[in-house]
Amino acid sequence: MAGETKIKGDQNILYIYDVAATAYRPIACLTSNSLSSTVEVLETQTKCDPGNTSKDAGNFSYSISLEGEYIDSTSVGGETTKASHDYLFTRQQAKTKVTWKLDTGLADNVAYFGTALITDLTLDSPAGDKSTFSGTFDGDGAILLVNPIV
Repeated sequence: MAGETKIKGDQNILYIYDVAATAYRPIACLTSNSLSSTVEVLETQTKCDPGNTSKDAGNFSYSISLEGEYIDSTSVGGETTKASHDYLFTRQQAKTKVTWKLDTGLADNVAYFGTALITDLTLDSPAGDKSTFSGTFDGDGAILLVNPIV
């Protein structure tokens, strides 16, 4: 198609809001992240329309999966303007919802925002190789097109 704009994954930067710094920290150093959303399907059958199933939309839910290379983002001298496994681990341990932002690469809706729990966080440390991490944000509520932090 003519005029088609392809968006590279490099443009979809994931951030987490740091309340203490009053700023969004990019999650570093991500190698990939994905946003998955679903709408529950509510099925019903009635005697008014025997043998046919009616489908309606139920609850909306989403999750964000992420993978990256582990860096120091909490120690003095570390990349404290970024967030890696070490920072995410402190947020997970606090068992509180986090506010996230995902750059979209779109001209009109430049970012998605939301709140989530960090439900899964894994640190992989193979001998002789870089440490990596992966995680899952389990969404709470809707995905917003405006920043909820004002």
